Amino acid sequence: MVQPGYSGQPQQIDNNMTMSIVAIFLFWPLAIPAIINASKVNPLVQQGDIAGAQAAAAESKKWSKLALIIGLAWYAIVIVCCLLGGLGSMMSTT
Repeated sequence: MVQPGYSGQPQQIDNNMTMSIVAIFLFWPLAIPAIINASKVNPLVQQGDIAGAQAAAAESKKWSKLALIIGLAWYAIVIVCCLLGGLGSMMSTT
């Protein structure tokens, strides 16, 4: 039985899996919940739980963004410290 207003196509919701996978290389502790939530989106859409799928996608996006921001900031700090340490060692040997 087809419900009125149902087009037969499930709604497409971006599960943010790509961003979650990229985030795992930058800061894996926060990327894990992002991947877990991203993996919940498609089954929820198939079950017809669009609100649940949107909530899981939003959680995935939130954790991915946090992992990307913290990971990129951490790498920037490490690079700056290495550069400053290298400059400091060069200055002290002259």
